[in-house]
Amino acid sequence: MRTIKERDILSIAPNASAVNNAKKISSGSQFVRRLRSEDDSFYMGECKGSGKSNYIVSADYIEEENPVFRCSCPSRQLPCKHSIALLYEMLNQKEFEVTDIPEDILEKRKKKEAREAKKQETKETGADKPAKKKSPASKAAAKKKTSKQLEGLAVLRKMVNELLLSGLSTMGSISLKSYKDLVKQLGDYYLSGAQTYFTELVLEIEKYQKDSDSIHYKNSIEVLKRLRALEKKATKYLEEKLDSDNLEIDDNTLYEDLGGILKLDDLDRMGLTKENADLVQLSFREVYNESRKEFIDVAYWIDLESGEISYSLNYRPVKALKYIKKEDSCFDILEVKKLYYYPGSLNKRIRWDTSVLKDRDAKTLKVIKSKAYNSIKEAVKAAKAELKNILSESSYGFLINYESICELENEKGRVWVIKDREGDKLELKNPDNIDTVELIKFMDYEEVRKDGAIFGKIYYSVEDRKLYMEPCSIITDNNIISLEY
Repeated sequence: MRTIKERDILSIAPNASAVNNAKKISSGSQFVRRLRSEDDSFYMGECKGSGKSNYIVSADYIEEENPVFRCSCPSRQLPCKHSIALLYEMLNQKEFEVTDIPEDILEKRKKKEAREAKKQETKETGADKPAKKKSPASKAAAKKKTSKQLEGLAVLRKMVNELLLSGLSTMGSISLKSYKDLVKQLGDYYLSGAQTYFTELVLEIEKYQKDSDSIHYKNSIEVLKRLRALEKKATKYLEEKLDSDNLEIDDNTLYEDLGGILKLDDLDRMGLTKENADLVQLSFREVYNESRKEFIDVAYWIDLESGEISYSLNYRPVKALKYIKKEDSCFDILEVKKLYYYPGSLNKRIRWDTSVLKDRDAKTLKVIKSKAYNSIKEAVKAAKAELKNILSESSYGFLINYESICELENEKGRVWVIKDREGDKLELKNPDNIDTVELIKFMDYEEVRKDGAIFGKIYYSVEDRKLYMEPCSIITDNNIISLEY
């Protein structure tokens, strides 16, 4: 019989509620029949439910790392609570009667194998070929869209110039109606990236009109800088694409900055992939983006082979929260068959289709520490090179080995710093209301304070005009201690 671990179930479950309900189903003996194939590739159960007939639920392991779940219940969650409950039946080593795999499942397997074979054949015969040229109709549509974007950028330029000429000192009295109208227009111009920036600007002005806090003025200036830079660079980028008559999707980061969406096939075509990657999560955090009205699960990962630090995003719009699985912390090694990278330089965004969890041990932690910067100076230099780009991320993740973490006195009072073996220091500080620095105060044991590694995000404080590191986790010889939640 197949052996599974609870961590595997938790990684598959869409949310905590599904897990709790599944446990109740399993412990409540609601499965009236349990079946499995002789080769352990297929499991099926008949489960009591709220309907007149029992639900038929199955788990098909024809692909070990990507099981297919099916259930006759009306739930829109995938996998549903009955599917998760079937896994708990397996976890608890309940008795499963051996049976033949149903004909409809065998037929579905054949169709799946045929699709995979066709996909593999296409890849083998056309892997080195350029992307399929656009048809005359699609090329005309692409030109029309690009022209529309340029038109929208011209409107954006006019509004930004008006704001700069009138001065943001009038923030407390200006009417926001025209700016809110522009936000809607930018969507019509296929400029969702600029739309998000302008929404942020409107929100900052609204907040200033409520509390007159000068921080909103400074934030507005930063957003305006980004809008101005995006408008200039994007205008040049789109004009060059029109002039060259090359309207194909490319790996220029401006494509996404404007609101373009890159599919995994696009990343594959551009060669932005890696086979067989082992990843370890360094930090996880849920954030709320007010301008987009969505929750975002942000996780930073380190590649155990290259030491490269990347991040993954899971978008959960408020309107669709119940249908999208919330990600969570991962404490094991994530073995990814094919890893996809989005265009970028430092801390690229990554995605994957399927993965398998492997146990993490002390050797893994030593490997992680061996990939860290030994010099604070070198890490800061790399961060500055990225942060000087106005359209860059607001912070970048770095893993740094430290000789000590300690509290020092400066002109602002007591501050926490990391110090390397060269004597260089980097101050630890949080840019928002989640105080991970405060948690370090409670870690007074030798394992943490001496000779460890810290993962954190280096950012530039506009208010202080200084670089800080926001601590996210501490890596010791025995554990990864997460400071975020």
